[in-house]
This record gives sequence, C-alpha cells and structure tokens, in this order.
Amino acid sequence: MSQLLERARYLLSAHNARQLPPDEGAEVAFAGRSNAGKSSALNALTRQNALARVSKTPGRTQQLVFFQVTPDAHLVDLPGYGYAKVPYELQAHWQAFIDNYFRTREALKGLVVVMDIRHPLKDYDRQMLTYAVQRGLPAHALLTKADKLGRGQQAQTLQKVRKELADAFGDSVSVQTFSGESKQGVDEARAVIGGWLGLNPPADGTRA
Repeated sequence: MSQLLERARYLLSAHNARQLPPDEGAEVAFAGRSNAGKSSALNALTRQNALARVSKTPGRTQQLVFFQVTPDAHLVDLPGYGYAKVPYELQAHWQAFIDNYFRTREALKGLVVVMDIRHPLKDYDRQMLTYAVQRGLPAHALLTKADKLGRGQQAQTLQKVRKELADAFGDSVSVQTFSGESKQGVDEARAVIGGWLGLNPPADGTRA
C-alpha cells in the first residue's frame, strides 16, 4: 500500500551513471526548481521530517539521490534546477546525466514535477514534463505551497495549469494542489506514486 512510503530510507547518491543502482524494480523521480518545495514534499509524502534535506541554498542536491521504499521500489530526488551559482560545466554534466537517465532507465515508472503554485510551469518544468511524455511515462504535477494562497486562488491556478498541461501534453500529465506544511493533497499524491511503484492494493482488496 502507499503507506509503505513511510518506510523510505536513504540508499545512495549517484553523480554519474556508474554509481546508479541496478536498473530493476520500479522508481519514481522527483524534479523541481530550486526552492519549489521538493524536499518538503518528499518529507510530507513519506511522513518523515528529514528524509530529504530542506535547504534554503538553491542547487544543494547535486546528485541523483535514491531512497529505498522496498527492495523493488525507490524514490529518486533529481538535482534542483534553476540554480544560478553553479558552474556551467557542472550544469552541463547534470544535464547530460539526467538526459541519459530519462532515455535509458527501464525502472523509471513516473515523474513528479514539483512547482510553487505561485510560479507554475516555468521553462524547466515544461522541459522535465516533456522528457517524461517523450519517453511515454506518466507525469504528475504538484502545485506546492498551496497554503500560501486562498482556496479561490488555488482553484483558479489549478484550473489554469490543468488547461495548459492538457493543451501541451494531452492526458499524459495530471496535476493537483499540495502543501507539505498543511499536508493538503498528501493522500492524493501518495496514491498516485504508490500506484506507479506497485504498492497500492488491487481494487478488489486482494493482495497482488
């Protein structure tokens, strides 16, 4: 069940392809601009306070960070993008590494793109969603920090983003509001991720 996400623990960090774990089982990757709330979202989804480090320094995550949920299911924290103080050579390395990861990783079953609800669908967000759609992977957008807006503004932004995503990607990308602070939308997101990882029970209640 998606409650298994609470068992997530740090496994390893990979700075290049040789350091990646075996390409087997199921993985869900998390992407987001620096300070969009990605670490806070991972912590809320796993109901842990410090699984993913929350940093006010953009670009602190400089590797693919793997968290093991079960021996066959992993969460993958991608480098925060939009970092301004990182040397161009390092940005180029990350770009090539992530591009290769998306093109070749068989275990990758879905992508979660974390966006600040006040600043959604920036160029990098669209780029990451395009990666997933071109590969035929489902993608789910989390409009984080929803607690910063009133309910009316949340609904208006959600409707606008949903239309833009549908126009650009058809039905390949789903979207929801989310807040790691108030825990809004946590159960909905856990159900999506648990489904991709094969953690949710079958609809008839029997075990797979």
